[in-house]
Amino acid sequence: MRLTRYWCLFVIRGGLAGVAVYVAYDQGLLGSGTQGAEALKKAQAALPPAIQEWTSYIGWEVRTVQMKTLPPTPKFDFSPSDAWNKGVQTVMSALSVAPARACEYTVEGWKYVKDLVK
Repeated sequence: MRLTRYWCLFVIRGGLAGVAVYVAYDQGLLGSGTQGAEALKKAQAALPPAIQEWTSYIGWEVRTVQMKTLPPTPKFDFSPSDAWNKGVQTVMSALSVAPARACEYTVEGWKYVKDLVK
């Protein structure tokens, strides 16, 4: 009984996935870049009226705000390459002194153990 249920769900999901791929191919989304751009323009033209119709059917109020210009982007004084380089320099610096620090810590550890044994 369970196996039949899972098999049925598998077939339904596989069919839906196949239909989705077929529709995407049919609309030109899986084609070249120009076909994809044309499909995007068609979707952008068709989507707002469809959403408006759907929301009026459900009874939701949709507020449309028209922005004439986008707000300016914030200015950051941050360079990812400088930050990356600083991080790499810090790591390399730590790795270059690691053997000397390991020797220092070993000597300190031996002194501590000798003091405990006395």
